[in-house]
Amino acid sequence: MRKLRIFEHISLDGVIEHDDGYAYGAWTAPYRSPAGLAAVLAAQGPSFDLLLGRHTYDLWASFWPKAGHSPMADRLNAATKYVATHRPESLGWGPAKDLGGDLIEGVRGLKAEDGPDLILWGSSTLTSVLLGQGLVDEVVLAVSPVLLGRGKRFFSDTVAARELAFVSTMTTPTGVLLNTYRHVGALRT
Repeated sequence: MRKLRIFEHISLDGVIEHDDGYAYGAWTAPYRSPAGLAAVLAAQGPSFDLLLGRHTYDLWASFWPKAGHSPMADRLNAATKYVATHRPESLGWGPAKDLGGDLIEGVRGLKAEDGPDLILWGSSTLTSVLLGQGLVDEVVLAVSPVLLGRGKRFFSDTVAARELAFVSTMTTPTGVLLNTYRHVGALRT
């Protein structure tokens, strides 16, 4: 059985990085470092498959195949990409597969199979849905030392609260915390 792990760049006040004309686009760039990249690569593991929403898939498909060889590019390009999409015929960055008409059942089916862990990068809409359905095993947050005030949030306010258990942390030389949490379930009150 596969694990589903969410990876997300996030500010101290819960804003995630996104490329939709956001005033502070690419705000994580000043905090990137070789040590941070090494930590992310270690956290991802040497082999994984990707779970992506269509918007993130399209953004990454326009960049990673042309990025040249690097440990990150090579791993992302080699991964099977499972995509939530209504246009499966246009999945040109492969190997890629459509999740089918029922996202939840598609992800449940993938998790039940043997294979490498599934990593969800970006795709904030999927993050909330999959956490809300209890399908996420771990959350890895790359927390940058910034307060952005406004922007797209990591977790939708339409989904019931969730509880996470701390697993580990690592600090990069630029002050980014790479925090790993295990998904516990619904918030206990």
